[in-house]
Amino acid sequence: MERCSGALEEAADGARQQERHYQLLSALQGLVKELPSSFQQRLSYTTLSDLALALLDGTVFEIVQGLLEIQHLTEKSLYNQRLRLQNEHRVLRQALRQKHQEAQQACRPHSLPVLQAAQQRELEAAEQRIREEQRAMDQKIVLELDRKVADQQSTLEKAGVAGFYVTTNPQELTLQMNLLELIRKLQQRGRQAGKAAL
Repeated sequence: MERCSGALEEAADGARQQERHYQLLSALQGLVKELPSSFQQRLSYTTLSDLALALLDGTVFEIVQGLLEIQHLTEKSLYNQRLRLQNEHRVLRQALRQKHQEAQQACRPHSLPVLQAAQQRELEAAEQRIREEQRAMDQKIVLELDRKVADQQSTLEKAGVAGFYVTTNPQELTLQMNLLELIRKLQQRGRQAGKAAL
């Protein structure tokens, strides 16, 4: 009797899972229609079905939310680093202008052209250094963001999310971004449905 009861529960669980899979797949198919047609064509029924299966237990939603939070923290940190560098450059420029003004005020008129030429060279050298530091900072930011993207791709691939693997191909990245957007929209719908049930 217990064996029969267990088998019935398993069948009911299987039916619930199948129904949930169908609901997710149907919702995904509806959301895909909002994407540009070039991406609609690349998202086959099999891909969407595999994505729906990966979303069944809710773990992928939690992973995506965690990755999003990490991304926001990383972006904020990189933004603050760039702001600090810009601030340092602003202070450097102000100090240089102040130094130049004081030197010109203390300079004898016949020496002024020589002083101004030297100050111009100093200013150009400082501006060149500032441009190089800004370029280096921007390159660091791009590399860090590229690393984050690769980490996200790897995490989602390991979680079994269809369409995710480490790539730098712009078309594949755009497709993955669209898949993430589909996941986020489903997650929001789930939250709204949960709130409506309360």
